[in-house]
Amino acid sequence: MCRPVQHVKHQRRTTVSTTVSTTPFPAPVPTDEQASPHARRFGLPIATCLVMGNIIGGGIFLLPAAVAPFGTISLVAFAVLTVGAIALALVFGRLAERNPQTGGPYVYARAAFGDFAGFLAAWSYWITTWVSNAALAVAAVGYLTVLFPAMGEHKWSMCLGALAVQWLPALANLAGTRYVGAVQLVSTVLKFAPLLLVAVGGLFFFDPANLGPFQATDQSAVGAISAAAAILLFSYLGVESAAVSAGEVRDPARNVGRATILGTTGAATVYLLGTLSVFGLVAHATLVTSEAPFSDAVDAMFGGTWGGTLVACAAVISMVGALNGWTLLSAQTPYAAAKDGLFPKVFETKRRGVPIVGVLVTVVLASALTVYNYTAGTEGVFEILVLVTTFTATVPYLLSSAAQIYFLVSGQSARVHRGRLVRDTVLACAAFAFSMWLVAGSGYAAVYQGVLFLFVGVVVHAVMSARRQRATAA
Repeated sequence: MCRPVQHVKHQRRTTVSTTVSTTPFPAPVPTDEQASPHARRFGLPIATCLVMGNIIGGGIFLLPAAVAPFGTISLVAFAVLTVGAIALALVFGRLAERNPQTGGPYVYARAAFGDFAGFLAAWSYWITTWVSNAALAVAAVGYLTVLFPAMGEHKWSMCLGALAVQWLPALANLAGTRYVGAVQLVSTVLKFAPLLLVAVGGLFFFDPANLGPFQATDQSAVGAISAAAAILLFSYLGVESAAVSAGEVRDPARNVGRATILGTTGAATVYLLGTLSVFGLVAHATLVTSEAPFSDAVDAMFGGTWGGTLVACAAVISMVGALNGWTLLSAQTPYAAAKDGLFPKVFETKRRGVPIVGVLVTVVLASALTVYNYTAGTEGVFEILVLVTTFTATVPYLLSSAAQIYFLVSGQSARVHRGRLVRDTVLACAAFAFSMWLVAGSGYAAVYQGVLFLFVGVVVHAVMSARRQRATAA
């Protein structure tokens, strides 16, 4: 666990004594922040909900229709991606055992490759979080208009709705980690109820005649799987959630890995069963053109047209829960980097267990991007930015997988479990390959523009490094 700033300062003031302690870290001293009733560390259940809630946002409600044109072969693509996501989750679990600090991929990349790699991981992940938050909020408005049709009559009412969806989770974060965990737990339970209704209950109404062809396109089997995977690739972003917030998790060396694996496996189960059930409930010809596949599935199960309202409620809850978790993650990585002097020091400010400056800066940037989207009317620009984040999200994954490979190959006894050497090597290579597949699925334009975003970060790193050097020289 990362030590609070006041502990570090206290240690520096007292190291004038003639005796040098052999203990690598001073004994923890209670602080006002730790004693605050608003700050509470996450246990395994809430850490698992954080992973599941961040992986499953609102995309699941459209995924079955998005991959239906490829036929049921898209389920094979889902299975392949699930193996890759679980391999990545296991790698994060292994890394967290040895580096259980807030920051996740940033911490691992910096430990393996130094400050610059660590900064790139932090910078790219931060870009991903605040742009994705804006995207989630805009997507949530689409479902809100189903519940409140009047909201969709004017762009400003839609804009205000999107801003509200962003700021409510931000306020929950500012209130303290205790409330973040409560919101995450409640939203995960509420959104999973209708998803499980379709994923599990739908199997009892399953009609194989609705499945349609196994391969519905003229592509080869490999081509169809790759094309379907390109759509599904980003449905597993968020597997790193517990690792990024390791400093807020109780017994992180043990619970981060467990939460990552349980959360990823749970999300994968819901994805696969939900998609399979929808395929068997809605006729293939209808599913291909469906705008609300889960609504159609519920209607097929029970009749009537109330499925749309149910799914809209579940989607809004799902996205608010995802925003709640992603808002916390958006502040954790800059916080960890700021403690090491790689981000501006102001990001180090923490209250009630939450890096409040990181939360505020993130929600302000996401809000500005949201307002721009509605005022400029250039939806294409917004979609390009969102696509870029799918590339920037994979940079920390690649660096983390490479860090694990580095630790394994270099034989660092402090970070390698010798009895699991072969297994961990296979998992790390699989996770690296999965991350490379994510990059390839982003497309040429997204990779090109994403690299430009990373190059802007190089300038920031140069300035921060110069400041550190000057402070050291002084």
